Amino acid sequence: MLGNYYFAIVGHYDNPVYEKEFNQQMKMDSNDHRHLNQFIVHAALDLVDESMWGTTGMYLKSVDKFNEWFVSAFDPPLSWIIDPQFFLDLTSWMRFMMLHDVKNDDGIKNFFSDVYETFIKVLMNPFYEINSKIKSANFDKKVLLAAKKHILP
Repeated sequence: MLGNYYFAIVGHYDNPVYEKEFNQQMKMDSNDHRHLNQFIVHAALDLVDESMWGTTGMYLKSVDKFNEWFVSAFDPPLSWIIDPQFFLDLTSWMRFMMLHDVKNDDGIKNFFSDVYETFIKVLMNPFYEINSKIKSANFDKKVLLAAKKHILP
């Protein structure tokens, strides 16, 4: 579907771990739009935290709306990978957020699933420090492939 998308992985301390923008031409938007996108996604984090308690699924669909933009979220249960002892304390330590201007629930859900698999591989890397920015070109490439496959024409 044609549209604009902004994807972010938000860490345990509400810090951006990874972010990527997609549009029809596969060009990055200007810096002004990037800050607005970050603001909208950050403002929706509380709604994501509230919504995750009302469902057993990881995909939360559209949790917020700002003008013509929708915010969808994916709340993966990743804390058992770090330390199984503290599973209950860290149940929502990472959130996948998607800001988009067209409804595409199935495509976004499939995109989140593919990126989740890739993200697990990043977490298994002994050199990756939890909650630090992901700077891997390989991760970028796989996110772009998932976007082309599921959310971009």
